[in-house]
Amino acid sequence: MPLIQAGARVHQTGCNGCNGMGQAPATGKNSLRTVPRNFPGRSGVADDRVFLCSPETAAASALSGVITDPRDLDMPYPKIEMPKDWIVTDDIIEVPLSPEDSRKVKIVKGPNITSLPDIAPIGDQIEAIIALKMADNISTDTISPAGSKGLPYRSNVEKIAQFSFDSLDENYYSHSLAEVEKGNFHAIVAGQNYGQGSSREHAALAPQFLGLRLAIVKEYARLHWQNLINSAILPLTFADEADYDKLEPGDTLIVENARRTIRDGSDTFAVKIKGKNVAITGKLRASPRQREIMLVGGFSNWVRAKNEGTLQVKAAA
Repeated sequence: MPLIQAGARVHQTGCNGCNGMGQAPATGKNSLRTVPRNFPGRSGVADDRVFLCSPETAAASALSGVITDPRDLDMPYPKIEMPKDWIVTDDIIEVPLSPEDSRKVKIVKGPNITSLPDIAPIGDQIEAIIALKMADNISTDTISPAGSKGLPYRSNVEKIAQFSFDSLDENYYSHSLAEVEKGNFHAIVAGQNYGQGSSREHAALAPQFLGLRLAIVKEYARLHWQNLINSAILPLTFADEADYDKLEPGDTLIVENARRTIRDGSDTFAVKIKGKNVAITGKLRASPRQREIMLVGGFSNWVRAKNEGTLQVKAAA
């Protein structure tokens, strides 16, 4: 009650606070948050100054009006006890349909709910122009924005793709779309911790739809690395990080024998720069299962092939 009297609002359970949907801070003011929302611009205003803290610190600061250590409030630490009995409401739970009956169900979709775009298996030769060269700590917010701008289209990959990398290059979408419609693909280059932050798969699906086929970085954030594999985008790291300086936007990268190298279990890929006497080495960290996913055209195709018994590729460890 003291929190409510002090102006606190009770929100529904959901991702609204974490992914930037609502509760934007005042322009140019500091803001304390208890959820991972401290990437630049994610909270809803461009000049946000968001600081992460514990729920106790947030509550104490809200009551006092200044940043406050909750231990200074001269009150006991709250103790939370689990209930002896859990209330389970099972009247809203239905028994799942059998596989045979589920295939008869017609799914009614609104205009903003679309099917996932088709993803082709990785080709044996990848030729891709570097569209972007980025620094360290590029977040998935930078790749595919969160908040009210992008997330309403999360069930529409073609639409949400329009916002890809737009904080770095406002022409990325239009240029990439025009090129992929001609059958031309692109690559990205980045530094350490590429894809940090939210695990949203749109940060891989949307650029893949726009023709991203190759990423070569110094190191990946783990979840985005997995999402790139799930979208049949070849995620390489520099064998020698100094090679990062040899690549520039507009360079055309060529990876030959890509499928064979993935299938045979090798972790080393020769990457040539077209028209330049320069070659670098990329490394792939991937399990046999992940290699199969890339070879068959992403996770959805892999699951479908497994269920139908038509998976033909067998990647070596």
